[in-house]
Amino acid sequence: MSLASAWAVALHGVDGVLVEIEAHISPGLPGLHMVGLPDTALSEARDRVRAAVLNSGERWPPRRMTLALSPATLPKGGSSYDLSLACALLAADGRIPAQRLHGLVLIGELALDGRLRPVRGVLPAVLAARQVGIGQVVVPADSLAEASLVEGVQVYGATCLQEALRWLRNPAAELARPGPRRPAPPAAVPDLGDVLGQGDARWAVEVAAAGGHHLLLTGPPGTGKTMLAQRMVGLLPALTDSEALEVTAVHSVAGLLAPETPLITVPPFVAPHHTSSVAALVGGGSGLAKPGAVSRAHRGVLFLDEVAEFGPRSLEALRTPLEDGEVRLARRDGVVRYPARCQLVLAANPCPCAPPDERDCTCAPSARRRYLGRLSGPLLDRVDLQVVMRPVKDMGQADAEPESTATVRARVLQARAAARARWAGTGWSTNAEVPGPVLRRRFRLPRAVTEPIAAALQRGMVTARGADRTLRLAWTVADLAGRDRPLVEDVSVAMGLRDRRAA
Repeated sequence: MSLASAWAVALHGVDGVLVEIEAHISPGLPGLHMVGLPDTALSEARDRVRAAVLNSGERWPPRRMTLALSPATLPKGGSSYDLSLACALLAADGRIPAQRLHGLVLIGELALDGRLRPVRGVLPAVLAARQVGIGQVVVPADSLAEASLVEGVQVYGATCLQEALRWLRNPAAELARPGPRRPAPPAAVPDLGDVLGQGDARWAVEVAAAGGHHLLLTGPPGTGKTMLAQRMVGLLPALTDSEALEVTAVHSVAGLLAPETPLITVPPFVAPHHTSSVAALVGGGSGLAKPGAVSRAHRGVLFLDEVAEFGPRSLEALRTPLEDGEVRLARRDGVVRYPARCQLVLAANPCPCAPPDERDCTCAPSARRRYLGRLSGPLLDRVDLQVVMRPVKDMGQADAEPESTATVRARVLQARAAARARWAGTGWSTNAEVPGPVLRRRFRLPRAVTEPIAAALQRGMVTARGADRTLRLAWTVADLAGRDRPLVEDVSVAMGLRDRRAA
């Protein structure tokens, strides 16, 4: 009778939990039994591991084998446990030194011929290993670049089970080590100077980028709504090191990382189709939920084009993530949390027929009300800027050239730096993240400055949430103007940007 153990990682959203795999070999009828709440993919590892061990030239123990995955109450799924299962069994059979598995996490899916295949979630798995003090991790060679993003951990890459076993038997044998990190090639960013006219909408996009605010663009087709949304990412600052790891972890769990340059350093731009379901937008799936579009857009832009064509349930599901900056999804195997601190940009036509000239509209008044009525009041109340765009009347005969992305981005970065200095030490970096009570108490403005908001509240034109969002906008307008505190004209500008009727 013999016993050995190895370490693996279970993913719970973007968080990893260390799993101890205990292998016990005892007399009895030959067979492999696995306990510890494995899902279907993990239960099928019995056949994958057996074939991989035999095809790697190793002996399969002809006795009763038990694999226990601890903590036993934690649901476990996926194929990333294969390598650790195989090594634990071979250590229990005396084929490899059991002490070599101490302080070592093994991650990877085994092919039937023993090859190691990459799996999702390598980055959060290595982060979990570092958090509990484990200093060595073996991953598939194709995932080595992703694993090397975590500092303070020695990561090794193996192409097959036989290679990993050779290294475990003889530490002098070499496994692949990370090479120099290659920066991702700069992405081609569309230039803001390509957009004709639309001064009000361009200003709204600049304010939204400077403060991290949500934006709604309404207007006939061909006015540049989609062009403006696509150019917003070029105005945002590059991700910090911690933000880059947050975004990369979400994309790792979703299986969307490039093997060569896995680190995401620029804000993501995600634009789902209007037929997307609730699960596609906010996350879902059986067992443990997978990240949706709102989480893949974390620290970037989530663009919903033709937003009035989205299903009402899909749109209403965005309300809580927009307010909290995260998604909490309850499924059969537990509740997972995904970050969702993104900027929402909505684009909509004014009616179903959407002619270039509103006077040519053939829609009944009830149809027009019903069309944009799909955007509920509570959802619109969370959108800071709401701008109406008019048809373009000039195709380039104007004397002044439109400002380029580089010019506008310089102002945005300056405003973001002012906000970051103001909120230093609070955990917030943009004006859009600051809670209303902080603005009303610690950074309270004089009554004369906030008079437009107070008057709108009394007349029922804005809600209390809308008043807080107007205050945040006013701070962003002041930052762009280079002022330390908003003036009454900044508050008036913010009121106009929030009210579509003022456009």
